[in-house]
This record gives sequence, C-alpha cells and structure tokens, in this order.
Amino acid sequence: MRTDGAAETAAPSASASRRSGVLDHPSMTATAQRGGVGGEEGLAAGLVLVGVCSVQLGSALATTLFDDVGPAGAVLARTFFAAAVLLAIWRPTRSSLDRPTVRSIALFGVALAGMNLCFFEALDRLPLGIAVTFEFTGPLAVALLGSRSRADLLWALLAALGILLFVPDIGGDLDPVGVGFALAAAAFWAAYILLSSRVGRGPAGLGGLSLAMVLASIVLLPAGLHDGGGDLIDPALLAVDLGVALLSSVIPYVAELEALRRLRANTFGVLLSLEPAVAALIGSIALSQELDGRQLLAVGLVVCASAGALRSAPGAVAPEA
Repeated sequence: MRTDGAAETAAPSASASRRSGVLDHPSMTATAQRGGVGGEEGLAAGLVLVGVCSVQLGSALATTLFDDVGPAGAVLARTFFAAAVLLAIWRPTRSSLDRPTVRSIALFGVALAGMNLCFFEALDRLPLGIAVTFEFTGPLAVALLGSRSRADLLWALLAALGILLFVPDIGGDLDPVGVGFALAAAAFWAAYILLSSRVGRGPAGLGGLSLAMVLASIVLLPAGLHDGGGDLIDPALLAVDLGVALLSSVIPYVAELEALRRLRANTFGVLLSLEPAVAALIGSIALSQELDGRQLLAVGLVVCASAGALRSAPGAVAPEA
C-alpha cells in the first residue's frame, strides 16, 4: 500500500503540524526516537497541548479578519509574517540550493500556500471544529496508506464513519463549498507531508522551510491582494495579523520543537490528534459555534482514528512542518 518513499514519512506525516513549522530533520529524528525521561515527558506533553491550543486560537482570531480582508488576505498576511520570523531564524545557504532542492522547496511552498488558503476559505464557511476535522483526513490518510497493519483498517473505518456522520448536514447546516475547500486542504496537507520530509532531509534543512514560506507568500499574493486590497496595510489589522502569525506559527513552533526533544514521534502524533477536538472546543467558546451531538460524535471518531493510526504507525521519526 505504500512506496519506499512514503514508508519513511507515514508516521510523522499524520502528526505533522502544518501551521507551526516543525520540519522533519535528522537532528530531531534521533532525539524523537530516543524519547524523553520521567518528568520531561510530562513537560513535553504539556508543550504539545500548548501548541495545539495556540494553533486553534490563531485560527479563531483569523476569522475576525475575514470581513475586512477576506480569507485570502488573512492567510497572505499570516504567511508573510511567519516567513519573516522563520527567515530571521534560519536561512538556507546558497551552496545548499541545488536544482533538485530548489524544485522540492518550490513544490513545498505551493503545497503550503494551497493548504492554508483552502483551510481559511473553509473556515470562512464552516465551524472551526468541523473544518479541522475534515482537513485532518489528509494526514490520517497518509498514515493509513503507509501502514502494513491490518488492524489499521479499524481506524480507517472509524474515520470514514466520522466523516459520513457529517453527510446529512452538507447543503443544510454545512456549506458544501466549505466542505470542498476543507477536503482540498486535506489533499494539500497530504502532499505537503511527503514534500516536507524531502526538504527537511535535503541540504537546505530547516532553511528550506523558511524559503518555502517566502514562496508561499508570493503564490498567495494575487488572491490576497484581490481580497484584502488596501486594508492589508491598515495598522489595526496588521496588529491582528501579527497576532495570528504568532499564535498559528511562532508559539506552536517553539513549543513543538522543544517537545520533540523529549517525546517519541508517535506519542507526539497521538497528542496532535486532539486538534479537531480542541478546535471544536475553542470554536464553541470563542466563536459561539455549537456542534450538535452527532457532529461531536463525528469529531470524536476522527480523533480516535487518528490517535490509533499514529500510535501504531511504523517507522516514526519526527513530525514535519
């Protein structure tokens, strides 16, 4: 069910935090496989949860920008600020940018742009918890396709059942265009996962992530300028944009990078599987997006499927960006 290239990325990919910027890198791989000791594991688990909550708070904050700059304007500003921060930390050397590396980084940047644009477009039309649940099917699919365990059929069935529970709401409570964007974001996330491993293991390393963020900003320029126009440089909105970038990228990045030094990658992935549930909770509290019992059950099934698939996934190394 998998190619040799997918085999290495199956476990980390589903635990990939696509918004926080954690990249699969050899130095992280060794640490993640050793795992943490004693109280450090508890601290690391707390850091992962801080990152998960921060990402979803950033998404909730981003929705306040949609009326002024639209989803595309919001994601352009967020990606621009994230790129600036990452470039300040890591810059690829010229010698590391050979032709294959540049091609991989370019594809990585396109996947990153498509993933985040589609997610924000979905977020403009769907409750946060439901948008994240649909999007999470991307990394879950990569983990399941990279598995050789028959037991993972159970997790696939659970995830499918969770998604099917949403079907009666599509066209009613759930905007079908929003569902389409969320599923497109899932597909981009799956592509992003496979590309991120290639970039992280390449000569550019973490600098490749910085350059991919810059390229993603360029890709997002036409749609972002069309939606946001002159409002993109409004000082008050820029302050909110910066807050979104900090919550969605910088804070989770720092938290998850430190967690990776203390946790095994599959444990990290199981904790990140809580993301749809946390999104539903934050959507309810911050955005008054109440989900009914069937929708909550659907979210729970996808969370359980993701946690189960990641816990048993073979060859866990480290999550990517």
